[in-house]
Amino acid sequence: MFDIKWIRENPEAFDAGLKRRGLSAISAELIATDEKRRAHVTMLQEMQSCRNAASKEIGKAMDAKDIVLADKLKAEVATLKDKLQAGEEEERQLNAALAEKLSGIPNLPLIDVPEGVDENDNVEVRKWGDPPKFDFAPKQHFEIGEAMGLMDFETAAKISGARFVVLKGALSRLERAIASFMLDLHTSENGYTEYLPPFLVRDEAAYGTGNLPKFAEDLFQTTNGFWLIPTAEVSLTNMVREEVLAADQLPMRCTAWTPCFRSEAGSAGKDTRGMIRQHQFSKVELVSITTPEQALEEHERMTASAEKVLQRLEIPYRTMLLCTGDMGFASRKTYDIEAWLPGQGTYREISSCSVCGDFQARRMNARYRAGDKDLRYVHTLNGSGLAVGRTMVAVLENYQQADGSVVIPQLLRPYMGGVEVIGLQE
Repeated sequence: MFDIKWIRENPEAFDAGLKRRGLSAISAELIATDEKRRAHVTMLQEMQSCRNAASKEIGKAMDAKDIVLADKLKAEVATLKDKLQAGEEEERQLNAALAEKLSGIPNLPLIDVPEGVDENDNVEVRKWGDPPKFDFAPKQHFEIGEAMGLMDFETAAKISGARFVVLKGALSRLERAIASFMLDLHTSENGYTEYLPPFLVRDEAAYGTGNLPKFAEDLFQTTNGFWLIPTAEVSLTNMVREEVLAADQLPMRCTAWTPCFRSEAGSAGKDTRGMIRQHQFSKVELVSITTPEQALEEHERMTASAEKVLQRLEIPYRTMLLCTGDMGFASRKTYDIEAWLPGQGTYREISSCSVCGDFQARRMNARYRAGDKDLRYVHTLNGSGLAVGRTMVAVLENYQQADGSVVIPQLLRPYMGGVEVIGLQE
């Protein structure tokens, strides 16, 4: 959400940022809407002043026994009251119209974000690890899992439809092991505090992170009005909604392992097989709440924390700086971490780490106070640390063997009860 005052004072900068996003200039339209709203507010204030003045004159007329004048003033006050009530309703409508326009505008990219249209214009920042070499044709994860009898899409479809999976036995435990390893790493080494937040949220929470109103079709909603979280970012970030924090509380670093639910609207035909794109999946989320001065350094720190998971699992990856056309709605700058998948012979996204500035904080009214200084909006960041199902996909494909078995990475074995290899016998 943008501050309309800032837009009035910086229309060229605002439109230039939108242009980098591939959008048309709209500062003039927004300012005109705001001018209409402000003029109406001024009119109401003047009307209220007239009403107050007339009310005082009624008392004077009554004291002077001038009943005619008193009745005239009473009628005038009654008329003004009716006009004020109607005017206040119109003010609410004008405020709502401006808020609706502002809430649909994406965040402005930082200056170092490359311009581009889609993922083909993203820029590689770094690469870690060498893709493994096999003396056999590597399989995709669903071929491995189905051959083991531990990854069942057919039964899931019978229960829930397309884009669901049933995991069994060692693969079910492997997903839990991966998530537990991630949480332990982030809480013991990376300075995050673990939470178990709600999986259902209200409209205000989904609005606060920018999921509503623009992306309602990407979410699932219950019949009584709750929204299923598309990521724990929604719950974790909204913990500071309508709060005033002290500067020494920042940065706040939060992590959570939760299920995530996405309708995958617009993804027809994409990743129809396997676990890459599903309606339900689990993810370990990272969220930071900072001051403006801390935000960019925290972004690098968060990205490094996510990368550390893949380094410890010895899974090759590359980190990409997203271009303006591929960034998320609330982001000012985003790094995507892409793990190497031998079965596909390519890198696929496994984490996305974004710095959002005060964009979400304004929607949530989340602020902090530095000493005796004025209240300021916090800055928010979020990232995957990592997507658990996709990490399992990367483990299966990178650690597969010719006989269809999979070696368990060393650091996951304690979480797997000491199991070193899973295979067809499972």
